Amino acid sequence: MVTAGEPRSYPFGSVDRLELDPTYAALRSTEPVVRVRMPYGEDAWLATSYQDVRTVLSDPRFSRAASTGRDEPRMSEDVIQGGLLSLDPPEHTPRRRIVMRSLNTRRIEELRPTARSVADSLIAEMVHTGPPADVVHDFAIPLAAEVTFELLGMATEDRKQLCEWTDATLSVTTMSPAEVDESMARLAEYLAELINRHRRTPSVGLLGELVDAADNGVISEDQIVPTWIGVLASGNEAVTSQLSNFIYLLIQWPGLVDRLRTDPGLAPTLVEELTRFVPLGASASFARYALSDVLLGDVLIRAGEAVLPAIGSANLDPAAFERPEDLDPDRIGRPHLGFGHGPHRCPGAALAGMMLQVGLTALFGALPQLRFAVEDDGLEWKSPVLVRGLVRLPVSW
Repeated sequence: MVTAGEPRSYPFGSVDRLELDPTYAALRSTEPVVRVRMPYGEDAWLATSYQDVRTVLSDPRFSRAASTGRDEPRMSEDVIQGGLLSLDPPEHTPRRRIVMRSLNTRRIEELRPTARSVADSLIAEMVHTGPPADVVHDFAIPLAAEVTFELLGMATEDRKQLCEWTDATLSVTTMSPAEVDESMARLAEYLAELINRHRRTPSVGLLGELVDAADNGVISEDQIVPTWIGVLASGNEAVTSQLSNFIYLLIQWPGLVDRLRTDPGLAPTLVEELTRFVPLGASASFARYALSDVLLGDVLIRAGEAVLPAIGSANLDPAAFERPEDLDPDRIGRPHLGFGHGPHRCPGAALAGMMLQVGLTALFGALPQLRFAVEDDGLEWKSPVLVRGLVRLPVSW
């Protein structure tokens, strides 16, 4: 049985671009559960193998709710709390159920034509304006925002401002602490008015369902806003970043682009494989706390200790995936952990998958010769933030 030693500094190396630091691969072979120290917060264990990460994400002996009030290990000074990720079952269950009602398969498929219409319109505007275009700001951001806002039933005239406010929820150094606080305060004021308006004149959408649930005692009043913001922020930021990341990769894999163009039915499996292949998180985050002593591999995790699940590392574990460093849209076998696992698996996974499928098929179907408009080493990457992604992706065709 292994005991704690001097913690390693974490994250390992640079967290820009899409490649994982080679330290992860070395640790999976020699020390899959290792003690680490992040820039802020208490020390933690880092789980790097597929099996250990899957256990941490799903075993009820590991708790997210126990992070409340703790100096959680993290990248930034501020502690991100609230929302679905701050609760465990059974408190977590009714809130998740409400969110999943808005994100059910039927509703998402109803949105697919809207997503395709938005994507086609954005591409037409890019072509009309002429190259170069910025895939991030001219395509990925407005596509994710419009579809998410349509799902949530938000007024068209409010959407640009909402994007700016919710950006603050996943920013680390791109905004000052004062700017983040101001954005969050203004968003809270806006939502408070919408909540009052719904109680006067009931409306459709996730916010209305959350308000009704609070009025019926299913959830508490203070759970409405964090839950809604969590869905909106993850829908915008995660899809925007991954869509841009996927486009960046596929430009360099023309054979896969040709396959996608001739067989659009490849999109679902291609998106699943890209989600496994591309590590969205800049580092492991959202620690789980052991509620009792747990043996993770051959490491004893003591009750009260934090464990960080390295999802990006788990998705490249050769013990779980054959040739994990290959991008293979025909891959079958174990499910990836790109959307998480267990009770906190991303409730918007199906929505994200639909938007990513639509975005890729529409863009490469219309512009198969898409190429970088600047040299690769001239691209600007977000750093440091919670998720990997490009600031801009200039392209020509």
